[in-house]
Amino acid sequence: MDLDDILGANPDDPLTALLREDLDRLSMVELEARVVALEGEIARVRRKIEGAVNHRASADALFRS
Repeated sequence: MDLDDILGANPDDPLTALLREDLDRLSMVELEARVVALEGEIARVRRKIEGAVNHRASADALFRS
């Protein structure tokens, strides 16, 4: 799977820029900080997904009654 297949064709998208960034220029400390920041962002996105799923389930239950 190609990066364009995942991200789409918008080259100005910040996520696209992040994923294409050259990591060779970063120090070990900078790479570790980046990992910590990205793990935090992953956790934030997972919480958002969980909230959306729970919200949808609550709405579905309300309208089934």
